[in-house]
Amino acid sequence: MHDRPVPSDMFETGLVAMTGVFLAEMGDKSQLLAILFATRFRKPAAVIGGMATGLLLNHMLAAAVGVLLIELVPADLLRRAVGFGFLGAAAWAALQRPADSGPVTAPATWRGAYLTTAATFFVVEMGDRTQIMVASMTAGSGQPVAVVLGATAGILLATIPAVLFADRILARLPVALMRWGSAAAFAALGLWFLLG
Repeated sequence: MHDRPVPSDMFETGLVAMTGVFLAEMGDKSQLLAILFATRFRKPAAVIGGMATGLLLNHMLAAAVGVLLIELVPADLLRRAVGFGFLGAAAWAALQRPADSGPVTAPATWRGAYLTTAATFFVVEMGDRTQIMVASMTAGSGQPVAVVLGATAGILLATIPAVLFADRILARLPVALMRWGSAAAFAALGLWFLLG
């Protein structure tokens, strides 16, 4: 059982979650999907709002799983599992190839763009390394609110520029470099948990 977290610990946990997710999402399908929706819908506020809603709900679900893990798994075993989980995510990031998201029909309304984006981001992140990271970090830190807010902020920091500058990004997107940077960040977090 974890003691009640103090604000500085919560801030640090949120910052680690935000940084880890931000780096993990560079070149990931979430960024590519954000670019796709931005260019198809031409409603950046609806796309950003939908992303925020879908991702927040997804991360809350992942944190709930992490809270259950705290109760069921011994702390030392959990710390090692989190560390190896991050190393696995590093391999996943290094080996992943961007998938074709297929054509999307632009909704006629702001509400349609918002709901389509929210539902898509909620579903697309199911079982993704970011969702696994949120569950793992929640289990490892015992601070679900800090992890959820930090992770959601991190993924939005990575995807909002993709929405706002979609046309420019499409012209010169170094996806491979971003994917390797993401893999390195996950590997560093995994070693930090294993050695810490």
